[in-house]
Amino acid sequence: MSDLPTLPVTFRPGHTRAILLTAGAVIFVVISGIALLLELGPGERLTFVLTGALSFWALAQIARVRVVADESGVTVVNIASRRRLDWAEIVQVNLRPGDPWVFLNLSDGTSLPALGIQPGLARQRAVADARTLRELVETRSTARRAQDQG
Repeated sequence: MSDLPTLPVTFRPGHTRAILLTAGAVIFVVISGIALLLELGPGERLTFVLTGALSFWALAQIARVRVVADESGVTVVNIASRRRLDWAEIVQVNLRPGDPWVFLNLSDGTSLPALGIQPGLARQRAVADARTLRELVETRSTARRAQDQG
């Protein structure tokens, strides 16, 4: 096993996040600029600005995905959901070739996508992050079982 990071640690797709937030800001500025340049009424201008703001908000929601590991467990923040997991609930961390992001196999038999670790633009980083999360799960689950038995 490699050296594990000090908790808490946050995993997120940095390049993707930067691109999404930059694109959202550019879209907002361009649409708002168009509203100011065209001869429109106040209501129409407001509609343009609100459309730009809504576009930025939607991209910001996509950019907020992350996986946060701390002493007591893992919080998975996806586009429209947030889920808190105890270490013992995570059975396996999977990032297979071709997967768009990490999947967490859970003790209740379900699988949870963790969009905060995705190989899209930074495959090596995603693989390293998945490996680190897997080692954290193994270490924390083993320590928890030893505590429960002792």
